[in-house]
Amino acid sequence: MRVRRVLSTALLLLGIAAAPAAADSSPSASPSGDSAAPTQAGTSFRTATEIEQGRQATASGSTGDYLYWSFPADSGQRPTVKATVKLPEASTRHAGQTWQLDVYDGLRRRQACQYGAQTRTAAQDAATVELACTLRTVRSWSETWANDPLPGTYYVRLTVTGLQASDLGLPVAAEVKVDSKDVGGSAAVDGSLAKPLVPGIATSAGKSDSGSGSSTAALSSIEPADGWASGWWSDRWVWTAIGGILAALAGIGGYALTRGSGRPSRVPPGA
Repeated sequence: MRVRRVLSTALLLLGIAAAPAAADSSPSASPSGDSAAPTQAGTSFRTATEIEQGRQATASGSTGDYLYWSFPADSGQRPTVKATVKLPEASTRHAGQTWQLDVYDGLRRRQACQYGAQTRTAAQDAATVELACTLRTVRSWSETWANDPLPGTYYVRLTVTGLQASDLGLPVAAEVKVDSKDVGGSAAVDGSLAKPLVPGIATSAGKSDSGSGSSTAALSSIEPADGWASGWWSDRWVWTAIGGILAALAGIGGYALTRGSGRPSRVPPGA
C-alpha cells in the first residue's frame, strides 16, 4: 500500500509538471483583428514595412521593384514566410518570370531556408507564383562567428530575378504572411542576448543627468505579442524535473522489489 501511495503521488506530480510544457509547446495565437493589415511594402531595409506574425500583408508594385517587409521572431520560434505574387496579364508578358524570396536577420545576414520553394519560375501564361521559406529555429544565444538566427527583427525581400527587359515595369500585386511554430525546450541553449537584434529607426530627444540635451535611439516598434523572452526559462526545465521524478520512482521500485518481506517469523530475534 505504501508503494502504491508513493506511485499515485508521483503520477499526480507528473501531470502537474507536464501541463506547462504542453501549453508552451502549442503554436502561438494569431494577433487580434483590431489593427489593419499593411497594404504597402518598403523599398529597402530602412523603409521595410512592419508586419505582425499571423497577419497577411499586401502590396502593389511594378515588376523589377524590390519589396521589403519586417517582422519580429523570438527564441524558440521557427518562422515560415509565405508569399504569393499575382502576375500581370499573360497577354502583356513576353516570357516567363523567376521570382525569389529572401529572409535576413537583424544583422542583415541572409538566412538559409530549411525547406520551401524560395525561388520559382512562372510560365508566361501563369497567373500567380507562390514562394515559401521556413527558417531554422531562432536561438536565444550563439557564437559570434556563427550564422544562427537570433531573436529580433527579420526582413523579407521579394523581387523578380529573371525576366525580359520588355517586361520591366508591369504591375504586380503581392501577399506575404509569416507564421511560427513554437519549438520549445528542445531547441533551448544556455545563454541569452542582452537585447534582441532590433534596429534603431529614429532618434528621440531626452535629457541627461547634467541637464543637457541628448538623443537616444528609438527602437523598432514591432515585438512579439507577449514581449521578448530570450530568458533562462524553457520547458526543458519541466522535462528535467520529470526525469528526476522518474529516476526517484525507479529507485523506490527497485528497493521495494529487492528488500524482501523482512525477517521470517520462524527465526528468533537473537539469531
